[in-house]
Amino acid sequence: MSHMKKFIFVVLSVFILSTLEVIAQCNSEAMSNQCIPKLATDFNFLKSYRVEKGAKEFVEYSYVFTKGTQYMINICAGGQATDGIVVSLYDSNRNKVASSKVNGQFISAIAYPCNTTGIYYIQYTFDGSTGYCGGSALGFKR
Repeated sequence: MSHMKKFIFVVLSVFILSTLEVIAQCNSEAMSNQCIPKLATDFNFLKSYRVEKGAKEFVEYSYVFTKGTQYMINICAGGQATDGIVVSLYDSNRNKVASSKVNGQFISAIAYPCNTTGIYYIQYTFDGSTGYCGGSALGFKR
C-alpha cells in the first residue's frame, strides 16, 4: 500500500472505531426496555422512549392522553437511579403539570391522573447528569 492509502486507512479506522465507541456508550434502547417491567404492577405498557442528549438541551416526545386515565412515566439510567435525568409533563397549552424533580429530589417515576383529553408533551432534561443517557416507559391504567 502506498503511504497515502495507509494514512487514509488509518484515519478511517480511527474514525469508525471512535464512532462505534460513542454509539456503544449510550444504549438508551436497552435502558428503555429495562424501564418497561419497572412500571407499577397495575399499569399497562404503552410506549418506551430513548433519552439521549444530542445537540439540544432536552429531549421531547408528545402523546395523546385521555381523560379519566392515569399515566405513569418512569426513568431508567446507568449508575445512579436517574443520573440527573428529569422528566416533566406539559399539557397541550404547555403548562407543566408534573415533574420527577420534587423539592430538589429526583424521583424515578411520575404518575398523572388525566382530567383533559389532549396532546401532552413529555420532556426530558439533564440536571447534573453524568451520562446524558437513559430510557423511559409510559404506562396507563383506567
